[in-house]
Amino acid sequence: MADLILLNVFNGLIIGAFYALMALGLSLIINLTNVINFAHGGFLALGAYFAYTLEPYVGFWGALVLAPFLAAIVGLIVERVVIRPCYNRDPLYSLLLTFGLAFVLEDSVRFIWGAQGLPFHVPAALQSSISSTLFFITGYRVFMVALVALAVIILFLVLKKTRLGMRIRAGTLDLEMVSALGVDVRILRNLNFGLGVFFAGLAGVLAAGMLGLVPTIGSALIMPSFVAIIVGGLGSLVGTLVGGLIIGVAAGVVTVFYPSASEATIYIMMAIVLLFRPYGLFGEEGGTKL
Repeated sequence: MADLILLNVFNGLIIGAFYALMALGLSLIINLTNVINFAHGGFLALGAYFAYTLEPYVGFWGALVLAPFLAAIVGLIVERVVIRPCYNRDPLYSLLLTFGLAFVLEDSVRFIWGAQGLPFHVPAALQSSISSTLFFITGYRVFMVALVALAVIILFLVLKKTRLGMRIRAGTLDLEMVSALGVDVRILRNLNFGLGVFFAGLAGVLAAGMLGLVPTIGSALIMPSFVAIIVGGLGSLVGTLVGGLIIGVAAGVVTVFYPSASEATIYIMMAIVLLFRPYGLFGEEGGTKL
């Protein structure tokens, strides 16, 4: 029983890392643009399929590096052409727009790469177990957790130490003041959107190596990612990270005892958090913090 619980806790940690990586990109976009990006899962799928296309030419490691950037470039174009005209309108417009865009991206993936599942090969060195006792802990799973941790650290360093990051943080607090100080908020929003999509693309490549490729790979992860933001607290990237890990591990533990309730656990946790702390574990009333 102990090994089974440990197995599901570790699996939950991995799934939680996916949720956190997705949710961090979502949170960046929401904090600065107030756009609830339902198309985020579609960008995750694009990242995964870009990696599948690139792998025969540049290998797994090259695809891992290049695919998220390609997804981010698509995100930059989509923000400029499709999302930007909705900024000064009722938020309902952008919500409905991204909801429809999610279907467009999913069907585009289905049209280009086919509706059938595709394999995504990871290096053989990462496929073996790291221990004969803990057979379920493979090198790839450890690599995924380590890479997510590294990506999160780099994101926080970018936000804290770079000029772009400081402008993004300032823009989440008062975008009009940032504009008054001479910053082109159109470019700032565009780069921020691309950065958020980059994290979706990275999550897609990692998920492809574990789950395989199907056009709906992003839609299966998008709603738990929103839950991670709500549980952690809207506006708090630290809270988003913690929220993703919490719901992933909780769902993994519940799977041991009540497998059919694992998905429901995520939403029950959200309801409990909102009941006792409406602004999330790390959120603040009337404020936004990174």
